[in-house]
Amino acid sequence: MRLLLPVALLATTIAIAPVHFDREKVVRVKPQDKNQVNIMKNLAKDNELDFWYPDAIDHVAANMTVDFRVSGKEFQSIQSALDQNRMHYEILIDNLQEEIEKQFDVKEAVPGRHSYAKYNNWDKIVAWTEKMVDKHPEMVSRIKIGSTFEDNPLYVLKIGKKDERRKAIFMDCGIHAQEWISPAFCQWFVYQAAKSYGKNKIMTKILDRMNFYVLPVFNVDGYIWSWTQDRMWKKNRSKNHNSKCVGTDLNRNFNVSWHSSPNTNDPCQDTYRGPAPESEKETKAVADFIRSHLKSIRAYISFHSYSQMLLFPYGYTLKLPPNHEDLAKVARIGTDVLSTRYETQYIYGPIASTAYPTSGSSLDWAYNLGIKHTFAFELRDKGRFGFLLPESRIKSTCKETMLAVKFIAKYILRHTS
Repeated sequence: MRLLLPVALLATTIAIAPVHFDREKVVRVKPQDKNQVNIMKNLAKDNELDFWYPDAIDHVAANMTVDFRVSGKEFQSIQSALDQNRMHYEILIDNLQEEIEKQFDVKEAVPGRHSYAKYNNWDKIVAWTEKMVDKHPEMVSRIKIGSTFEDNPLYVLKIGKKDERRKAIFMDCGIHAQEWISPAFCQWFVYQAAKSYGKNKIMTKILDRMNFYVLPVFNVDGYIWSWTQDRMWKKNRSKNHNSKCVGTDLNRNFNVSWHSSPNTNDPCQDTYRGPAPESEKETKAVADFIRSHLKSIRAYISFHSYSQMLLFPYGYTLKLPPNHEDLAKVARIGTDVLSTRYETQYIYGPIASTAYPTSGSSLDWAYNLGIKHTFAFELRDKGRFGFLLPESRIKSTCKETMLAVKFIAKYILRHTS
């Protein structure tokens, strides 16, 4: 017992000491040439910078918009280095802690109850999955596809009729813990799809002929941690051998060009790929489920934030996939359809050239597995709020995204065998 006591005390201490971000800033810089890129790289070496976009210093290139988080203490030296080198910068967020608190700007109609207009914690999401099955037993079923490192369940909601042979789309949200708008969309999608069956002509037609498998939160442990301890947490919560640093980036852990990026092999980096492909319980569970349903899955869609992009393969190479024109056409029309609601502008294209190169991503893995229509949405916004999109913008984000997803589903029904 005496050996266990310090651990228990430590856990209690951790539980009451969440990370605070007082005076931390989010800064935007656009390096104009190679020299300015090198200045950025040197600043990243000498200071603790958390890159929001792109997700690592190695991806920073000339004429790219770069967003990073920096402590109030380090900001002064960063500021003077930028001024000295005549590099234009913009402060997107002046006090990160204040912005985190401002994110919850929608009042709860019923305190403690799940709401589509608010961000919901994991407990509320679990209760919501049960409620959806109870409310729509003919249309929604819940499948436990595995469990996480911390033994939380991984639930997929199947929407559609019982026939397993029908075409299907697999969708996941929340692979990165801090991207809260992503799970909010998956919840909205399930709710709208189930609610509008038999009432909305397009949704009824889609669900009469197709199933959806929706994973509302991929990275459950990380998502819980982002609610309780560290709002900006990204990775899962697995322990790393011979390292005090925790977690793997689940979107670098898929078995596709897994070891091609040297910047993903450090357990202390947010882009750590893990010790081996599919080393993480979450990745393995999702990969196994998709492999076992490969006969029916015709499209794979992953939801992230932020930057307003609709991306498709490849991320690990600039080479274009054989059906590039088809993917570009779907993405072009999808972004056009999305913009009809609130005039939100998205750009589209292959991951590597439109955003930045990535290795071990779920999108490239699913494509190489044989699912020839794979897409990733980078939801709102373009950086003003970044990962901290206010709750007051959840519904509009979900409504416009729903239009694009419905278009993709109709396209899959018409154009895949």
